[in-house]
Amino acid sequence: MDIPSVQRASVLCAGKTPPVQMAAFPFGLGVSGVHEIAEAAHGDLPSLTGFAFAASRQCRPGPLLWVSQQTLLAEHGQVSTRGRRVFDPMERECLYVRPRKLIHALWTIEEAIRSKAVAAVVADIEAADFTATRRLVLASSRHGVPVTLLMPYGREGSTAAATRWRIGAVPSAPNRLDPRALGAPRWRGVLERCRTVPNMVGQAFDLEYNDETLSFSLAAGLAVGQATPRAVRPFEAELQQAV
Repeated sequence: MDIPSVQRASVLCAGKTPPVQMAAFPFGLGVSGVHEIAEAAHGDLPSLTGFAFAASRQCRPGPLLWVSQQTLLAEHGQVSTRGRRVFDPMERECLYVRPRKLIHALWTIEEAIRSKAVAAVVADIEAADFTATRRLVLASSRHGVPVTLLMPYGREGSTAAATRWRIGAVPSAPNRLDPRALGAPRWRGVLERCRTVPNMVGQAFDLEYNDETLSFSLAAGLAVGQATPRAVRPFEAELQQAV
């Protein structure tokens, strides 16, 4: 088939290609499967929390389960009700569970998935090895409950999750009504791992949340390209030298 025939069949039509953000983001984040979002730097957990709430708005209607390990709560604090309203103005039902140990947190996540009583699970946990994430992936794919794992800065190693993002805060979008006011929230996201589109690993995305469409898009006017390699912390450098 020649090009004109293809164009007439609407298979290929100039000016009607899908938006860049649809191909580049979010690879199912908040909608299906298991995904990890880790701090880009120490202290980025508030950014991760807002990002996770925004991503969870894309799932089916229903209650949200938020699992927070007590060790991380003691270090970072709990979710702010006022802050949550920015991304969840309707304040849908949200159940908070605060297990003491990692093994209990992982058990809670898996049982919530199997119950299918929640629309999505967000979990703030200190770690999860490949076996643990594989169990969550199998349960999520079987029961259709998406899972977002919030991880600390030191998160490394293999995972069965569909993606792993490094998320950090960037200045909000300009407010078109008041230049001195805050605009739409934005984040810098680096795709660290991706099972579906591995060739896009390392790409950086400046992401903007639209509270009207409840979706993300690439922030207008901001470049998307290869991310700068993450700085190696002192103890990581020692480990690399030892190897």
